[in-house]
Amino acid sequence: MGADVEARSYTREERRRYRDKVALDLQALRRMLDEGRVVDADTQAGLEVEFNLVDARLEPDMRNAEVLAAIDSPSFQTELGRFNVEINLPPQALRSGGLRAFEDQTRQLLTTADERASRVGSRLVMIGILPTLMPEHVHADQISENPRYSLLDAQILAARGENLQIDIEGREERLQLESDSIMPEAACTSTQVHLQIDPSQFGAVWNAAQAVTGIQVALAANSPFLFGHRLMAENRIPLFAQSTDTRGEDLKAQGVRPRVWFGERWVQSIFDLFEENARYYSALLPECSDEDPMAVLDAGGVPALSELSLHNGTIYRWNRPIYAVADGAAHLRVESRVLPAGPTVVDTIANAAFFAGVVRALSREPRPVWREMSFLAAQDNLDSAVRDGISAVVYWPGAGQVGVAELVLRRLLPLARAGLADQGVSEAEIDRYLSVVEQRCLLGRNGATWQTAHVGAREAAGESRQQALRGMLAEYVDLMHAGEPVHTWEDS
Repeated sequence: MGADVEARSYTREERRRYRDKVALDLQALRRMLDEGRVVDADTQAGLEVEFNLVDARLEPDMRNAEVLAAIDSPSFQTELGRFNVEINLPPQALRSGGLRAFEDQTRQLLTTADERASRVGSRLVMIGILPTLMPEHVHADQISENPRYSLLDAQILAARGENLQIDIEGREERLQLESDSIMPEAACTSTQVHLQIDPSQFGAVWNAAQAVTGIQVALAANSPFLFGHRLMAENRIPLFAQSTDTRGEDLKAQGVRPRVWFGERWVQSIFDLFEENARYYSALLPECSDEDPMAVLDAGGVPALSELSLHNGTIYRWNRPIYAVADGAAHLRVESRVLPAGPTVVDTIANAAFFAGVVRALSREPRPVWREMSFLAAQDNLDSAVRDGISAVVYWPGAGQVGVAELVLRRLLPLARAGLADQGVSEAEIDRYLSVVEQRCLLGRNGATWQTAHVGAREAAGESRQQALRGMLAEYVDLMHAGEPVHTWEDS
């Protein structure tokens, strides 16, 4: 969710002081990396999953505060829209049953939360974009009560100086929408996977994550409908980018970087990314702490680097670098933000397992993939995956232009298996989760293909688009809570 802040405005002096503090935090981070004061640890993972709330008619339920009170669990918290909630699972090592523990914890939390939410007439849905969500549901008055969201909304619109323009063109349909709020972003319901890694390996792991971002999207696509339109296979990606864009057309023409960013180069270390953040982006939430990070380091302590972290939290890289302090020690993480929520708990853990395994293996290859593939090719792969999903054709070194399913089956699944085994994941767990990915590829079926096929069949039978979306969602909710992976769901 990000750090909480109070609703307020900022002076020029506060903004100048904040920029100075970010620069000081950068110096402290460099010193910590040079002196080995960031922990080297076995890979740990963390997981965040966002949900939509629906009422009895499968419409967005704008009562997340009431639903959270009914759920009554510290694992759940608000998200941007009043129809969103989120769970955060504590980090744990992948070895010794970590993946299965994530599955069991997520399933238990979801089952309990859904049962308690039903007492107040609401249900939880794990899906990339809620099919019954329409433009009238994403106005500023539907922003959650947390002051951080309203402040972020005001700051993004102020920086932009004009309304947001949403323009997404699919193969057959096009969506054009103007918004005076960032609320369209609340339609994007995601899964975030965090990998804690050794500082010396950060550049390699981040590069590997970038190289497979498009592959992840293609395999996991689950957001083919947006505000009643069938557009891309994974509409979250362009919608998130456009609904948080601080640039008007003039700044785009000048080459100013967007807040939602894939990047533009391979990197050597986490410092490269934080330095780019400070150089290219103005502050949206310039909140300053009293910490002097250099004094903390001189005293043998571990600085929070609050300004650097808060600034980083307002720059939405698809693979975000994270500096954090836990139990008195600093550590680094890569946060993969590209995955949609759902369709089921086991699909979610399978997506996380594939990511954790393949980036581990790729990051340790003697001839890294990013030495043989241009950064632009990785960006093009993401664009293709957003558009075409599991049927996308991508570029991969040694294979040329290749279908995603074939690439995964022939090359990436064996790497993912080796990468998970290298982290101490049991053979049974590897088989359980990677077989889900394998079957998706063999059958060509994921959340996006299932949704579009069922809506298409309903429309062919005479239903309107709205009727078809509602009917499909009713089936989806039942199957989601039943818990069998999406590749086993029957075709229409």
